[in-house]
Amino acid sequence: MDARVIEVLQQAVSQDPNILKSAEQTLKQWETQQGFYIALYNVLSNHSLGIEVRWMAIVYLKIGVEKYWRVNAPNAIRPDEKEFLRQHLLTIAEPMNPLAVQLAVLIAKIGRLDYPREWGTLIPTLLEVIRREGSVTQRQALLTLLHVVKGLASKRLTEAQKVFRELAGSTFNFILTMWNTFTESFLILASNGADIREIEEALEKALLLLKILRKLTVHGFTKPSESQDAMLFLNIIFERAKATLECRKTLESRGIQTDTCEKFIIHLTKVLMGVLETYPNCYVELIPTTLEFSVFYCFTEAGQALAFEKFVIQCLNLVKIILTTTYYRPTKITEETKNPITLRANQLKEEFFTPDTLKEICSRLVTHYFLLTPTDLELWDAEPENFAIDDGGGESWKYSLRPCTECAFMTIFHNFRDVLSSVLVDLMRQHHQPVDPNNLHAILVKDAVYRAVGLAAFDLYDEVNFDQWFSTTLKEELKIRNNNYRIIRRRVCWLIGQWTSIKLSAELRPDVYMLMVEALSPTEDMGVRLAASDALKKAIDDFQFNPEEFAIFLEPAFSLLFTLLKEVNECDTKMRVLFVLSFIIERVGSKIKPYVAALSTYLPVLWQQSEIFNMLRCAIVSTLIHLEKALGSDSVILEPLVVNVVALSCDVNQEGHVYLLEDGLELWLSLLENAPAPTPGILGLFRNMPALFDQSADNLRLCLYITQAYVLLSPQDFFTQWGSVVVEILKDLLSDLRSDGLVMAMKVFETCLRASPQQGAELIKPVLLKIFETVYDGDVYPMVMTMYLSIVARVLLVSRDIFVQVISDLARSKGNDMREEAVLSKILHVWLSGMALVSQHERSKLLALALCSLLGGNYSPTVFEHFSHIMAMVVEALHDITKVDDMGYAFDSLLIGDQPSPSQYEEVDYDTEHTQRQKKLAFTDPVHNVSLKDTVQHQLIALRRMVGDNQFDQLMLTLTPETDEQLKDYISL
Repeated sequence: MDARVIEVLQQAVSQDPNILKSAEQTLKQWETQQGFYIALYNVLSNHSLGIEVRWMAIVYLKIGVEKYWRVNAPNAIRPDEKEFLRQHLLTIAEPMNPLAVQLAVLIAKIGRLDYPREWGTLIPTLLEVIRREGSVTQRQALLTLLHVVKGLASKRLTEAQKVFRELAGSTFNFILTMWNTFTESFLILASNGADIREIEEALEKALLLLKILRKLTVHGFTKPSESQDAMLFLNIIFERAKATLECRKTLESRGIQTDTCEKFIIHLTKVLMGVLETYPNCYVELIPTTLEFSVFYCFTEAGQALAFEKFVIQCLNLVKIILTTTYYRPTKITEETKNPITLRANQLKEEFFTPDTLKEICSRLVTHYFLLTPTDLELWDAEPENFAIDDGGGESWKYSLRPCTECAFMTIFHNFRDVLSSVLVDLMRQHHQPVDPNNLHAILVKDAVYRAVGLAAFDLYDEVNFDQWFSTTLKEELKIRNNNYRIIRRRVCWLIGQWTSIKLSAELRPDVYMLMVEALSPTEDMGVRLAASDALKKAIDDFQFNPEEFAIFLEPAFSLLFTLLKEVNECDTKMRVLFVLSFIIERVGSKIKPYVAALSTYLPVLWQQSEIFNMLRCAIVSTLIHLEKALGSDSVILEPLVVNVVALSCDVNQEGHVYLLEDGLELWLSLLENAPAPTPGILGLFRNMPALFDQSADNLRLCLYITQAYVLLSPQDFFTQWGSVVVEILKDLLSDLRSDGLVMAMKVFETCLRASPQQGAELIKPVLLKIFETVYDGDVYPMVMTMYLSIVARVLLVSRDIFVQVISDLARSKGNDMREEAVLSKILHVWLSGMALVSQHERSKLLALALCSLLGGNYSPTVFEHFSHIMAMVVEALHDITKVDDMGYAFDSLLIGDQPSPSQYEEVDYDTEHTQRQKKLAFTDPVHNVSLKDTVQHQLIALRRMVGDNQFDQLMLTLTPETDEQLKDYISL
């Protein structure tokens, strides 16, 4: 089989897609054949074959382990084949590093499943190989042990964790000794100027052992402090790091690459961080050493000379974690205050962070780490948009120097504000006056100080009179036009944005708006303009914002931001500026109308340009939503663009819909709500809806709202083109919906019945049997039952024939010669019981009107059985909706017949066109144009005529005295 496998594997790396596909199909078929994985091993271990073929062999070995290694897996690999692989995989000495890594990963995957039960010799065999001298085999064994340890450490079951702790206990000392040996060897070789290959070999093995030790330390002990070896390892890390940093400097001076050396140093700090985060209680006594170590390398001249950027980031993060770990912060509220370890940790922190140390750290952070570098300034000149991108979001503090230093500064400042407030205020006073524009260093220091004051704004609330500083200094600095001073102008804009929502008097807000508008001028530096746009957004995003006060700045601000939007080129920057424009539109509402013509013209161009930038398209859609809402019915000017955007965003066949769908649905709904009349473009969009109902369970609410909006916008078009499709889809969905989804679905059906009663009843006929059956069973939440009963009531009011037919169909579906009268009786029982739980007066009246219509129908025997209960519920509804005016006359509070007719509402400025359509619909609703009191009187008179006085009087005698008395308050017979 080996020759055939080699041939097919060679085909599997072919560039010819036809040959490749055929080979993949063959290999797929072989996955479950006996002997296939031994054949793959033979290919992998044959060093005479090409690396591509051997690579494919190991890839398919890994696939097989993942799919078929477990005993209970379908087509599991036979035990003898698995045993062969376990015995032979460890014997491969692989000189090619990529294959060596993949081989180690393969063995680790098997080890994770089989160690220790089926492969108890795995770890002892690897340790035995590691003990031997031999560059390839020893390195391969170390690499394999690392991946095996990683795999075992990732297991989370209690038994597996116990096994790993036992492994750590039995191997830790040996691994630690080996690590010390190779680390010493590296340091001696490097200091003696040995051959670079010898140095690199020793360092690589030391790094592999260090990675193993990290996993064993962090995951292999219940408490590392209880292991003498583990604590010894943690304590010597600091000395090893110091020696390796000095060694790095030596290698650098010889012109030798120090990448592996830096990885080794970083990994030493990762060990400390892992233990600190996982076992803070075991790390307490290491706090002083860690703080002293970190502060030395980050904040002293001697230490900084040896450090490098990634190492500084790790050290600052160690300090941050120590200061933010809740285990180290006693409070007056919890029992933790009594924890001696917590008190000890807090004591050690306070002993280390003396006022002098804190002042030095704060000063160094501000005057050294916060300074813009020549590289920063070069980037500003060459690519101002990339320079202006804020990289401080998310967890960038873990790996990027600028956000890391900011985060460390804010953490230290927040923990020791009592000491550091005065330090920062002193720095501010020293540097608050304008400086010589030609003194670049003074400008950079001033920029750094302003940055610190902005970051600490919340903690400096009581220390800084920002109003005075803004009025006397900051606004003046924005007027200094020297090129170097753009650094300060940008920082002042940012600083104003930071402080605006924290401490700025209302009377100074117009000055802020004016200054930011000036800073947005096309003649200003791009970096300053972008900072001003952000600051303007923050000034507007405040609960004290007054649209009237901003009115005079609206036109220039909007115009200048639009100009900026057109000038910037980067996708992220366009999103940033567009977000500010969108936010202004949202805050000022309809006042934006006079100024959006140019933006409306530009957005289609931007939409075309952003075809491959889904996030920018999301920003455009969001902006269009705000524009639709702000423009109201005037948004018809946007309709061609909006229709195209919605068509693409809500088409499940388009790749971009994954990013755009949610906002696209919001935009679609806004389009419908503001459309004065249906257009072919708007109506055509609904073709996307059936697929959305099938695939977008998370967006069902919006889909149902959009469907309701279509029913109101153009009932006839909706019923003709899409009505039956939607009813069938919703009918199938009903059994899967929760209560809120059922309520929304019923509202769609109800809207159909209200918009065109007879046609709507015919349309929803396919789903009525399910609705009536649910009412018959009566086992749903009250709010859902209210909606189901509303549908039943409206069908009864609209078409007695359809009502009768559904009752008949339901009786047949129940079988057992169920009579229609029995079905009606059960439905009436549920109906009358459910009415007591209806809280909305409109729905109470609707249900009462429908009950009244039964009194004159052909169901006298059944209705008579429930007559007293029907009248009780009707009287209750009358009581709820009847009000008394100032003259003492009772009236139906839900009637709008005495108010102006619908035509008189056409010129009224409602929130949206959709709400106006809803208002008009109310005029045709029986709830609002039929008097319940008159209906009751009319139906009872008709009932008297139909059954005769005798029987009628007998029926009236079934009423309770309370119901009878209250009924006489409303009607006279």
